[in-house]
Amino acid sequence: MAKKTAAPNPRAHSSLVVDGLKQTPARAMLRAVGYEDADFAKPSIGVASTWSNITPCNVHLDGLAEATAAAVDGAGGKSRIFNTITVSDGISMGSPGMRFSLVSREVIADSIETVAGAQGFDGLVAIGGCDKNMPGCLMALARLNRPAVFVYGGTIRPGPKHRDIVSVFEAVGGRAAGRVSEAELGEVERTAIPGAGSCGGMYTANTMASAIEAMGMSLPNSSAQDAVSATKVEDCRRAGAAAVALVRAGIRTRDILTRKALENAITTVIALGGSTNAVLHLLAIAQAAGVRLALDDFNRIGKRVPVLADLRPSGRYMMSELVAIGGIRPLLRALLDEGLLHGECVTVSGRTLREDLAQAGSYPAGQDIVRSFKAPIKKDSHLVVLYGNLAPEGAVAKLTGKEGLSFAGRARVFDSEEASLQAILDGVVRAGDVVVIRYEGPKGGPGMREMLSPTGAIMGKGLGDSVALITDGRFSGGSHGFVVGHIAPEAALGGPLALVHDGDRITIDARRRAITLEVSAAELKRRGARWTAPAPYATRGVLAKYARDVSSASLGAVTDAIAAPAAKPAPRARPKAARKAARKAPRPVTRRARK
Repeated sequence: MAKKTAAPNPRAHSSLVVDGLKQTPARAMLRAVGYEDADFAKPSIGVASTWSNITPCNVHLDGLAEATAAAVDGAGGKSRIFNTITVSDGISMGSPGMRFSLVSREVIADSIETVAGAQGFDGLVAIGGCDKNMPGCLMALARLNRPAVFVYGGTIRPGPKHRDIVSVFEAVGGRAAGRVSEAELGEVERTAIPGAGSCGGMYTANTMASAIEAMGMSLPNSSAQDAVSATKVEDCRRAGAAAVALVRAGIRTRDILTRKALENAITTVIALGGSTNAVLHLLAIAQAAGVRLALDDFNRIGKRVPVLADLRPSGRYMMSELVAIGGIRPLLRALLDEGLLHGECVTVSGRTLREDLAQAGSYPAGQDIVRSFKAPIKKDSHLVVLYGNLAPEGAVAKLTGKEGLSFAGRARVFDSEEASLQAILDGVVRAGDVVVIRYEGPKGGPGMREMLSPTGAIMGKGLGDSVALITDGRFSGGSHGFVVGHIAPEAALGGPLALVHDGDRITIDARRRAITLEVSAAELKRRGARWTAPAPYATRGVLAKYARDVSSASLGAVTDAIAAPAAKPAPRARPKAARKAARKAPRPVTRRARK
């Protein structure tokens, strides 16, 4: 006789908090926030909102959280809304505040895990709208491993003349070059961000929303909706009901967040021409879910997946225009039909991805936002993981092919983002330079700041096709040009990037997946012998704690990598090889003063 499987307990966690004589005080507390007798017998669903009026990405999420909570209650659950933090990359970009951006991802994950663990939620809905709160939500849901749904807050509409936030950053460079007047810059500033929603191109927020839908953690079309729209409110209502259904069915987050699901996310990010931050965040989500995923998986998948979407920053169109022709569902269906997605993966709908996509149609005839497989923008991935004597643990390049596939030039070295930006604006950086920005890695920054200000200035100065930029920091999804980030090991740990001198020749070859510092081993050894570690930027507080605990960018720059199951076979093999290379690697003479 077949062994019977026990039915899922929809109150597995909340019952420990509210049932029985000894939990009478807990029930008394909950009555004060609206519980009635019948509510104690319902599944408890936490609605984690990242609302704040700090940023347009999140300013509307309070209303979405209320709609979600109402749907939870209508489906037979009992909702409770709680908040977590968010910070704005667009506002803090180019300032010391940007150091807190990636740190906020860990704080968000920790805070959601903390509240859900303490309050005994049986399931969750997490609502995010900005770059770091989205992966932070997913990391928390993966750690908790309870039934859960993610809701994306939606994309912003474009400003006049097809403007967005990147238009502002590039106008700054244009003003420095004399190609944009003071009046024109002021007009761009006043009109580029017309309202609520996440930044409008295939930048990090829209990239991660698409990846999360592809991995099955949000409902169909959640990633491709305008922030202020009836369809987004309806998405929240469906998510609230879906969370209750998942609790009753016993489908938990790690049933969905499998290795195959993460491979689906990588495939989708490549096809959309998405942000390099997706590499960092998907590695982090994999760590939280206990899934083996490594940098080399991005190269492996990238060899067979083309870039199909002509979206900003490298392309012409915005997310709202992709929304208007059907979002990402027709693209996912096409990828599935080509054998590039794992259709058997379960999603938060309770169905498989193949079942979810069964009714997905095609894009309308005549549209040119998403190309066919016969005429791709690039026949393989724009995200290229590079290795070499400059990056033994790896580096991540974003190359659509428009920039070319190789670059060789002389190093122009800066020990901070601020110093590099000033040099670009002042005309110090010239055609043929490889701008090196170091000591901006996870530990060295700390916080691995995004380099949108320098890349935006390079584009605005008209140097996008003649200057490369490499860094142990990272890039905004809005960055484009010949850029390489996430160089590991980072300079602050004595990685090879710290050895580079002005004038050294650097070669970047996407075909060979190589990044090379053209300096003899003997000279590098001499430089390394005289290197001294830089003083830490912070000695107390959250930045100091983060710098102490954070792992390499090659592992996702997470703060719990040692304990995470995902840090087993593949990820650990690379650091071991990197340590061997590091023993041979030279160290730089001195570190320039941080400005």
